[in-house]
Amino acid sequence: MRDIRMLRKYNITATLQCAGNRRTAMSNVRTVKGVGWDVSAIGNAVWSGAKLADVLELVGIPNLTSVTRSGGKHVEFVSIDKCKEENGGPYKASIPLSQATNPEADVLLAYEMNGEPLNRDHGYPLRVVVPGVIGARSVKWLDTINILAEECQGFFMQKDYKMFPPSVNWDNINWKSRRPLMDFPVQCVICSLEDVNVMKPGKAKVSGYAVSGGGRGIERVDISVDGGKNWVEASRYQKTGIPYIADHMSSDKWAWVFFEVIIDIPHSTQIVAKAVDTAANVQPESVETIWNLRGVLNTSWHRVQVRVGHSNM
Repeated sequence: MRDIRMLRKYNITATLQCAGNRRTAMSNVRTVKGVGWDVSAIGNAVWSGAKLADVLELVGIPNLTSVTRSGGKHVEFVSIDKCKEENGGPYKASIPLSQATNPEADVLLAYEMNGEPLNRDHGYPLRVVVPGVIGARSVKWLDTINILAEECQGFFMQKDYKMFPPSVNWDNINWKSRRPLMDFPVQCVICSLEDVNVMKPGKAKVSGYAVSGGGRGIERVDISVDGGKNWVEASRYQKTGIPYIADHMSSDKWAWVFFEVIIDIPHSTQIVAKAVDTAANVQPESVETIWNLRGVLNTSWHRVQVRVGHSNM
């Protein structure tokens, strides 16, 4: 810890999102296995610590290395935390060495969060933060870092957090046929309204968050008040008073983006939100087309039913 604290300290604003965010909506289509998250298995913070690339340099691995002289291609993070899925062994995960040694990837060994020392829940005294990647790879309570020829063989890399088509079930699943999930797809969620809301007819604010993995910014957020037939574009921002421009140096490329728009809601209806990132990736229209047995990466259009007046809709 002393050596790590002596390295240059970086402050990186990054969103961590569970791959199971919005799993409940997927389970409503067909039952899935996993914690029933709604839309809040996600969070944003300013993480502070040393870049993993700088730490690896201390042991003779230069920046932008894809393969070490001894054949290492992956960086494994091993936690102090023990779990039943590892038969009582430690939680662990890995990322490619090329990502770990790239300073632009901003992978941190973090010891502070929002200007304060990490608390226990967030991984005290040291955790990994892998921006733009599903939260399962940002290992907390870090104990050991290993350089491996092959990716981590832990349970959560090899038998969980993989994306399967709707046709795969627990009887025909082949875990080896899919790669571990890394970057998360483009996502957006309405936070200002919920299905239980009853509101008066007239103007209403529709707002929420949008985020995309891999450092891709949010190019657009579209809102519909008629179930997806017609659309209006919402305004986007990250910092008050500073215009948000995707991929601009003034924006935080690893952080979520807020959106809002004032719209007229004259009657009960379904409000829909969808986002587009800077690579022109767009959210799929329906959850049915991306259903999978573990309920991961539900990035379908976010839909909220609103009731106006005394409507029973």
